[in-house]
Amino acid sequence: MKNLIAALTIAGAFALPMSSQAQDDYPNRAITWIVPFAAGGPTDAMARNVANRVSQELGQTILVENVGGAGGTIGATKAAKSAPDGYTFLVGHIGYMAAAPSLYSSLPYDPVKDFKAVFRFPDTPLVLLVGASSPYQSVSDLVAYGKQHPGKLNFSNAGVGSTSHLVAAMFASQAGIEITPIAYKGAGPALNDLMGNQVDAMFDQTNTALPQTKGGKVRALGLTSPDRMAQFPDVPTIGEKAIPKFEVATWFGLYAPKGTPDQVVQTLYQAWQKAVQDKDFTSKMSDQGIKLLPPEQYAPAAFQQFTANEGKRWAAVIKQAGITLQ
Repeated sequence: MKNLIAALTIAGAFALPMSSQAQDDYPNRAITWIVPFAAGGPTDAMARNVANRVSQELGQTILVENVGGAGGTIGATKAAKSAPDGYTFLVGHIGYMAAAPSLYSSLPYDPVKDFKAVFRFPDTPLVLLVGASSPYQSVSDLVAYGKQHPGKLNFSNAGVGSTSHLVAAMFASQAGIEITPIAYKGAGPALNDLMGNQVDAMFDQTNTALPQTKGGKVRALGLTSPDRMAQFPDVPTIGEKAIPKFEVATWFGLYAPKGTPDQVVQTLYQAWQKAVQDKDFTSKMSDQGIKLLPPEQYAPAAFQQFTANEGKRWAAVIKQAGITLQ
C-alpha cells in the first residue's frame, strides 16, 4: 500500500509541471473559433477580421468554423460542449447569447453559466432606414404617424427573433406605437423590399447600411448609438431627437467553454488588447461603421456581466412584444 501511495505521489509530482508547462507554451497549435452562421454574413465577416488580427499577436493560426442553424444556437451548443482546453471558442452574438433564452422554450446551453467571456468585440450600431422616396423625413415624423395609425407602419426584418426584429419591437415599445413586423429570410431581402417601397422602415446594421445610404437607395433617419457617427454626418441619434436614452447595438465577442483555464482567457485577452492599439486595424473597422469601445468594456469580467445584463434586458422586450420561437 505504501508503495502504491508513493507511486501516485511521484506521478502527481510529474503531472503538475507538465500541466503548467502545457499552459506556459499556449497556444502550441491551431485554435478554432466557432461562428454559428454561414460564411459570408456579418458575424462571419466580423469574426474573421478579428481572428486574423489576434492570430498575428498569438503567432498561431485561428481557424473559423461555420456551424449554422437555428438562429446560431446549434453552433453555440457545440461550443458549450467542447473540451475546455483553450483550443475551441465561440464567437458570440446578441441573438444566441442574450435573446435566445427568452425566445426558445428550451435551450441546450446557458449563455452565462456554460461559458466564460474572453473579450468583447467592437459594437455595430443600427440605423433606422426608410426608402429614398419615403414621406418620413425624421424619426419624429415616423413616430407621429405610428401614433395616429396603430399597426399601419410595416417594419421589415431579417427574420423572427433577429436583431432587426427585436430592436424594432423595442423601438415601438419605447415610442408608444404599434407596428407590424414583416419577417424575411435574411437582411438582404428585407432591405431590398425597403428600397422597393414595399415596407415603411427597417433597422439595419450601420456597416451594411452605409453603402446603401451613400448610394441614395435608402435614407437614414436615426442612429441607435449613444453619439453621432462620422460615417453618418447628417444623421442624429434616436435618443437625441425622439426617444431619450434609446441605445442599442449588435454586439459580438469571444467566449470559452466553462472550465477553460483563466490563463488561457488572459492570453487571448492580452492579444486583443494589443490588436486594438493598432491604429490601422481600428481605423479600418471605424470606416465601416463599426464602433470602438472604451478599453474597460472589452475585458473578460465586464463582458461576462454585460452578457448577463443583456439577457435580462431582452427578456423584458421579448415578453412585452410576445415574440416566441419553437
